[in-house]
Amino acid sequence: MTRLITALIIGSIFGIGLAIAGMLNPSKVVGFLDIFGDWDPSLAFVMGGGILVNAIGHRFVMKRKAPIQCAAFSLPTSTNIDKPLVIGSVIFGVGWGLAGLCPGPVVASLFLNGEAMLPFFGLLIAGLLVGRIVMRRLA
Repeated sequence: MTRLITALIIGSIFGIGLAIAGMLNPSKVVGFLDIFGDWDPSLAFVMGGGILVNAIGHRFVMKRKAPIQCAAFSLPTSTNIDKPLVIGSVIFGVGWGLAGLCPGPVVASLFLNGEAMLPFFGLLIAGLLVGRIVMRRLA
């Protein structure tokens, strides 16, 4: 139960940060991707801030023997750039570019604009389920 509450708190902080940065507005993302038009560089600053906070936090966390709420770290072991990684990245990027939203802002927007985000969230869940089925069949 403690892990669930911790995840809820961290997710809420993330969602509030997205809202403050204006990243719940798809036009912000589309404006960042429109490099030949009316380009909006603000998303680059949000990403830079996220990288900075993550880099500092990573240094502190990785000095520990284990995470606070788990017995051991669960880190990726593969360093290969393989076909599933590239395909998944392309699908994610195309979806993000077309919709102007990625999963984090969609979940955060459910509380602010549920009627508009619910269909997108449903498609997001459906895409995750289809992806899981495809990965099982390929394995």
